[in-house]
Amino acid sequence: MATLDSKIPSGPLEKKWEKHKFDSKLVNPANRRKYTIIVVGSGLAGASAAASLGEMGYNVKCFCYQDSPRRAHSIAAQGGINAAKNYQNDGDSVQRLFYDTIKGGDFRAREANVYRLAEVSSSIIDQCTALGVPFAREYGGLLANRSFGGAQVSRTFYARGQTGQQLLIGAYSGLCAQIAAGTVTMFPRTEMLDLVVVDGHAKGIVVRDMVTGKIEAHAGDTVILATGGYGNVFYLSTNAKGCNVTATWRAHKKGAFFANPCYTQIHPTCIPVHGDFQSKLTLMSESLRNDGRVWVPKKKEDCGKPPGEIAEEDRDYYLERKYPSFGNLAPRDISSRAAKQVCDEGRGIGSTKLGVYLDFSAAIKRLGENVIRERYGNLFDMYHKITGEDAYKVPMRIFPAVHYTMGGLWVDYNLMSNLPGLHVLGEANFSDHGANRLGASALMQGLADGYFVLPYTISNYLVTQAGKKVGTDHPEFVKAIEEVKARTEKLLSIKGKRSVDSFHRELGLLLWDKCGMGRTEASLKDALAKIPKIREEFWTNVNVLGDGNDLNQSLEMAGRVADFLEFGELMCLDALERRESCGGHFREEFQFEDGEAKRDDEHFAHVAAWENVGEVAKSVRHIEPLNYENVHLAVRSYK
Repeated sequence: MATLDSKIPSGPLEKKWEKHKFDSKLVNPANRRKYTIIVVGSGLAGASAAASLGEMGYNVKCFCYQDSPRRAHSIAAQGGINAAKNYQNDGDSVQRLFYDTIKGGDFRAREANVYRLAEVSSSIIDQCTALGVPFAREYGGLLANRSFGGAQVSRTFYARGQTGQQLLIGAYSGLCAQIAAGTVTMFPRTEMLDLVVVDGHAKGIVVRDMVTGKIEAHAGDTVILATGGYGNVFYLSTNAKGCNVTATWRAHKKGAFFANPCYTQIHPTCIPVHGDFQSKLTLMSESLRNDGRVWVPKKKEDCGKPPGEIAEEDRDYYLERKYPSFGNLAPRDISSRAAKQVCDEGRGIGSTKLGVYLDFSAAIKRLGENVIRERYGNLFDMYHKITGEDAYKVPMRIFPAVHYTMGGLWVDYNLMSNLPGLHVLGEANFSDHGANRLGASALMQGLADGYFVLPYTISNYLVTQAGKKVGTDHPEFVKAIEEVKARTEKLLSIKGKRSVDSFHRELGLLLWDKCGMGRTEASLKDALAKIPKIREEFWTNVNVLGDGNDLNQSLEMAGRVADFLEFGELMCLDALERRESCGGHFREEFQFEDGEAKRDDEHFAHVAAWENVGEVAKSVRHIEPLNYENVHLAVRSYK
C-alpha cells in the first residue's frame, strides 16, 4: 500500500499556510521563463492559474476544448462566492467559514486545506473587484452579501444570478493580458487525450485538435489539470454537455490516484426532468432559497391541484419543520434527501410527481415584486423560458439533480498528485469539500487554487526539475501518441448499431438508480455487475460516425463515454467500500431513526484514494487518515 504524504505543515492551524509559504522553495524571477507549464482547462481555476503564472514570468501553455475560455463551465455558476469578510457584522470570521465548511462536508475533508481556503477567501474578493467584477453593492457602496445553505451568516458575494459568468470574465481579462504579453499561449478547441509520464514524472500531454483532427504532443516541466468534475457520468446533470472525466481519468490510468469518487453532490433546486429525450438539466440557484419557501401538500389528494388552491394550513413547509435553525437554507445534501423523502411518500407535485414547490409569494408580499426582480430577475426569466410559467405568480417547481463532484484526483497540500509533476486544481481535485460542498464554495476553491495557492506551491516541484527537460521526441511521447491514435481508430472501426448517446443514457440512468441519492449494498453490487456488460457491448456495438481527420463531435463524445463506462465502475466500487453515510454519499443501511446520515468515524474517517492496476475491478484502495485536531467530530445537525 502506497504512503500518501499530504505534506501538511506542522504548527498551529492558523499559522500553517504562512509557515508553508515561507518554507517553500523559490524560483528566481530571471529563471522562470526557462520553465514551461502546461495548464489543461481554462475555467476559473485554469484561467486564474495560467494568468497568475504567466504574470510571474513562467512560459505557460493553456488548453481548452471550448472555442474560448469564456465558454468554460464556470460561467454557469449562479448564486455567489463565499468569503469571510463579515461585512454584515453578523459574526462571520475565518474560523466560522472554516468550521461551516468542515461541518458541511460531514467531517470528511482535511483541516489544513479547508482553513487555508477560508483564510485566502477575502483576498479573492479584493482580486476580483480589482479585475472589475461587478459584485452587487449596498446603497452606500459596500459590497452586498446574502446567505447560502449551511450557514447562519451572510457571506456570499454575488452579481445577481450571474456570478460565475462575471468572475470568469474577470479571470479571462487577466488571462488575455498575459496572452497579449506573450507569457501565455492559448490552445482552444483542443482536447487532452493522454498524460505523458517520463521516469515517473508528468512531463506533457497528448491532444487532439478538434477542428482538424490532428493528434500531437506538448512537453512541459509540469502539468496542471483544471478540468472540472465528472457529474455527467449520470447523463442527466446540471453540467454542460461537454463536461467529462477524460483528462483526470487518463491521468489516473497513468498512475494518479483517484480519491473519493463516490462523493457526488445532488443539488436540491433544479428544474425537474420533463421528458425521456432531455439531454441535460437546468439549475435554479441556491440563492433563491433566501426568499423562496419550499413546500409540498400535506395530503396526497391535493398534489394534483393548482398550488393557489391549496390552503396555507394544508401546506407542509418541510424544511422549516424539520430544520428550524436553518430552514430553507439547510445544506444541499440534506435538502435534497428531504425532497426525495416527501416525493417517496407520494406527496410530490407535477406530472411525474417528482417535484416540490419553491414559493416566493410571501417574500413578494413582504418586500415587493421589484425587490425580488432586482435580486433574481435573470433566474426568473430563465425559468419562464424553460417552463412557460411565471414564478412571480405561481411557485417554481424543483427537484434534486446531480450538480457537483467532491471526489477527484488525490493531491497533497501543494496541490500535487501522488504522480510527481501533476498538479490538480478546482473541482478536478478532491481536497476541500469533504462529502458535501456548501453552496458558493466552488467558485471560492477554483480561484483560491489558481490565484493564491498554486503560484506559491508549484515552485517546490519546479526547483527539482532544473536541467531535466524532455522533448516530444522522447520515446514516451511517441508511444503515447501512438496509443491515442490506436484508440481513436478502434472507436471509428467498430461500426456497430447503437449510438454513443444511447450508451451514455443507459449508464447514466443505471447510476442514478443504483448510486444516486440513495445507495445500498444490493444496488451497488447490481450496478457493478451491469456496468462491465454495458462497456463490453459499447466496444463491440457502438457506431461512431465520420472519421478522425475532421471536426467530429460523435468521436469526441465516444471517447468521453468510454471513460465514463470505466469511471462509473470505480465510483460504485468506492461507494460499496464506504460502509457509512456521509454528506452526499447516503448508504441507506446507515442512517439514524430520523433518516439522517450515520457516519462511522472509527473506520472511515479517511480519504479513499484508488490506484489503477489495469482493471477497474482490481483497483487498489489506499487511505489517508483524516486527523481532526481543531474541530470536534460530532453528529451533523441543522435542527
